[in-house]
Amino acid sequence: MMKTLIAAAVATAFAIPAFAQQKPEQNLPTTQERAQNRETVQDQLPTAEERAGNRREVSRSAAGAALTTKVKTALASDAGLRTMTSIDVDSADGVVTLKGKVDSADAKKKAGEIATKVDGVKSVKNQLRVEKKG
Repeated sequence: MMKTLIAAAVATAFAIPAFAQQKPEQNLPTTQERAQNRETVQDQLPTAEERAGNRREVSRSAAGAALTTKVKTALASDAGLRTMTSIDVDSADGVVTLKGKVDSADAKKKAGEIATKVDGVKSVKNQLRVEKKG
């Protein structure tokens, strides 16, 4: 057992200097190259102002999508409009736009009224077209 420990200690003692004497690979970047790479990467990163703008845009998009969903749900929940699948709803900044086809002026008016009552809707652009089924 003692001979094994001594042999291991001797082998380790000779291995460390050999490892320490190895030359670094020639492909590693120099300190100057690493500094230039950092500058290049930093130039590509968005500024704090750009990041804030991105967050506002994402928040605005999410709010628009949520409002669109709320209006579509309200339209689908109404008994008279439940079967109307040809109404497209878009929203941005609280302004809801209704597009598509309905079969009567009453249905167009009712869709606009329902959309107006949804919480978060500031105004409705009712661009629905009345086309009789036939």
